[in-house]
Amino acid sequence: MSSFKDTSESTLIENAKTDPEAFGELYERHVDKIYNYIYYRVSNRDDAEDLAARTFFQALDKIGSYEHRGAPFSAWLYRIAHNLVANWHRQQSRRKSVPLEDLTLVSTRTPNPGNVAEKRETQEELLDAIRRLADDRQQLLILKYVERLPNAEIGRLMGRTESSIKSLYHRTLLSLRDDLQERDII
Repeated sequence: MSSFKDTSESTLIENAKTDPEAFGELYERHVDKIYNYIYYRVSNRDDAEDLAARTFFQALDKIGSYEHRGAPFSAWLYRIAHNLVANWHRQQSRRKSVPLEDLTLVSTRTPNPGNVAEKRETQEELLDAIRRLADDRQQLLILKYVERLPNAEIGRLMGRTESSIKSLYHRTLLSLRDDLQERDII
């Protein structure tokens, strides 16, 4: 059992600069959210696990130079993850592949394969529309709907005010609606 369980995050960060066990506690506190953030950006478990591991490897490598600048430590982790995901997408655009999950067959117990296919197609079209959004808008949607964070916390993570997050959220939903209407999806 870790001796850092009840330690404040700021103390833990300072300890992590010299103590790998303290960094391990930071990892435990943040790994699930970082993994989920990455997974919803890359849609592949193996790649998400790899990128999450690389996120924490980079964080461990740079923890000695980390300085608190008013934003939560998790914002720093999300920024590292964001950069790795952006690089991953650039690399993926150079080589086309079909994820194994896309090749799985629908169970024969499904009552209406047509409905299942239609629902999956609608989900894919929505995900494609989300992927066409700017990175900050994608991040906002992930933090709001996957992590279920309140606007104030999203603002802290993204370095914005709560009111600017509300405004960005509103514009993002309008943009998604317009894109989906333009493509005759809704």
